[in-house]
Amino acid sequence: MNLVISAVLLLGAVFQLQAESESHSLYYIYTALSKHVSAPGIHEFTAMGLLDDREIDYYNSQDKVKIPRQHWMRESLTADYWEKGTQSRKSKEQWFKVNVNILMDRMKHNQSDVHVLQWRHGCEVYRLADGSVRFVSGVDQYSYDGSDFLSFDDATMQWVAPVDQAVPTKRKWDDVPILNQYTKGYLEKECVDWLSKFMTYGEEDLKKHSPPEVFAFARRATTPNKLTLTCMATGFYPKDVTLNIRKNRITLYDNEMNSTGVRPNSDGTYQLRKSVEIPEAEKADYDCWVYHRTLKEPTISVWDGRCSDCQTEAAFGGLIGGVIGALFTLAVVAVVVFVLHKKGLIRFPNGHAPVMHNSNGANGTSNGVGNGVNGHNGTHVALLGNGANGTSNGVGNGAQWHSCCFAG
Repeated sequence: MNLVISAVLLLGAVFQLQAESESHSLYYIYTALSKHVSAPGIHEFTAMGLLDDREIDYYNSQDKVKIPRQHWMRESLTADYWEKGTQSRKSKEQWFKVNVNILMDRMKHNQSDVHVLQWRHGCEVYRLADGSVRFVSGVDQYSYDGSDFLSFDDATMQWVAPVDQAVPTKRKWDDVPILNQYTKGYLEKECVDWLSKFMTYGEEDLKKHSPPEVFAFARRATTPNKLTLTCMATGFYPKDVTLNIRKNRITLYDNEMNSTGVRPNSDGTYQLRKSVEIPEAEKADYDCWVYHRTLKEPTISVWDGRCSDCQTEAAFGGLIGGVIGALFTLAVVAVVVFVLHKKGLIRFPNGHAPVMHNSNGANGTSNGVGNGVNGHNGTHVALLGNGANGTSNGVGNGAQWHSCCFAG
């Protein structure tokens, strides 16, 4: 019983901490290519700092200078800071050139292909109501060609090698205790100190919170007789948000849904989408439930039951049906005209429109029928031809730093 009470109190403390705090992060990302790529904006080496996923500084191997990306970074830090930062980036650029080649040899990769070595390190904190910060987690990891290669376990102060080729490096770095002690100290102390400074410098900009806009919509799913119902929250800042899809006001489980994860927009805000497949004929009430710290109460967007691309299919089906119906009508008219012509009740003088013999012997020209037939044939033959080709084609195409290297 005491164990249960303790667990409840612990969960309560966690929820209270999350409710009374804001999460913030500082990460640095370094990316090196094994050789030059002739493409605009792609460099052999780049480095950037991200505060709450907002770029605060940048360096590339072409310009070779560390520059601020936020006005408050430029205004708050001295020229000496940027000069030292530039020299640090230049030394890392050389380190990466050496080590990407080491990994290519170890992976038995040739020089003709482009390979990528990336390093990401930083920390995440909770900022409490009194302004103090509490360390949450630290990250120090390397990836090669987009796959995890080596990462630091802050709890055990050991490097983790998910692939065999990383084991020699793990052993080498773990044999240098002072390196691992420094890495842990950087993540838990130095990184947190810099994060706090940057937050102070950019406090006014970071306080510019933005509430989410919420949308609910559905499209036809790839699964027959199913719709994909999507809830989207966008334009919010900070990035922490809760989005639920509800059926008859009951929240669906996460394993029933697909999520994009929180992604950045181009204007510094964020977006999140979650979707679920539902039966096309289902009559249940679905809605999107969203909570963000900028809101006094959750925002609920109710799905109107419509499918955005189903009507298009219905209209297309109606169009084809109309075409087929028109062609059938034309065929009937042609048969009638042929029969009347054979019986001598209708004749075609000089290739003009048919002339009907009425009971009084007077002749009348049915221009409406004649022009109508020719017009419909021309239009619909072209439409069916292009439509069939289009369908066929569619289906067919339808700043801690490791002074050591990876060698070991």
